[in-house]
Amino acid sequence: MIDDFLNGDLSDVEEAVRKAAATEITPRFRQLAAHEIVEKSGPHDLVTTADRLAEEHLAASLTALLPGSVVVGEEAVHADPSVYEALRGDAPVWIVDPVDGTRQFVRGEAGFCTLVALAQHGEALASWTYAPVLEEMAIALRGGGARLNGAPIRSGSPAPGAVIEVAMSHPDYTSPDQKSALLGLDVPGVHGRPCGSAGLEYLAVARGELDAVAFSWENAWDHAAGLLLVTEAGGAQTTVAGEPFRIVGGNALPFTAARDADTARRVRSLLLG
Repeated sequence: MIDDFLNGDLSDVEEAVRKAAATEITPRFRQLAAHEIVEKSGPHDLVTTADRLAEEHLAASLTALLPGSVVVGEEAVHADPSVYEALRGDAPVWIVDPVDGTRQFVRGEAGFCTLVALAQHGEALASWTYAPVLEEMAIALRGGGARLNGAPIRSGSPAPGAVIEVAMSHPDYTSPDQKSALLGLDVPGVHGRPCGSAGLEYLAVARGELDAVAFSWENAWDHAAGLLLVTEAGGAQTTVAGEPFRIVGGNALPFTAARDADTARRVRSLLLG
């Protein structure tokens, strides 16, 4: 069933993502009232009315496009953590982050996006990264490459001897032991900076504008779409254990995704100290 779906016309998925953003997200951009912004685990972990309504919109539209599929969305998992277990099941799963970069969205900055990945048996098969204010839509298909606004993209490799730039987990999201590993990236030849929207950082790697990302958390909705995008653009990824990142969880952290395999190995060695 899912093979037929992936081999068909996927423009309906792109349209569903665009419509959810146009209906529930962009009308609230720079228009949020105070009561529409709520802290979840703390001041660094926000949810807005736009997040909730966009996820509901996407859940309805995406499952209608692929009967028998289910949704694992950030807000649904926050309300009921058992929803995450669907990633281990047999049904096709839409992995949804309705507003990736909620803090940027709340501050009225353009650096946020909507992330959707289609997965089955723990493997991401297709992904959509949509930044509505920036007017960028990146799509990746397992074995089919990566495209940005319809044009193929390739990550390429850093110039020999160049300082590599790595976007790292924001300190607010990082445990003390992982923080020491990430701070260890501030070494000669490497420039580390806090990441913004994970989805847009992955897109920057896929298009060759950023050399690598390094993250210390494994929520599938933050990473499934971007990791597939980077891989299909020619990049590479690895956990500190030297294994591929698994969207079902249980990864050795931190992990990295990079423009090429050499850069991924270099960042991994730095993460290991």
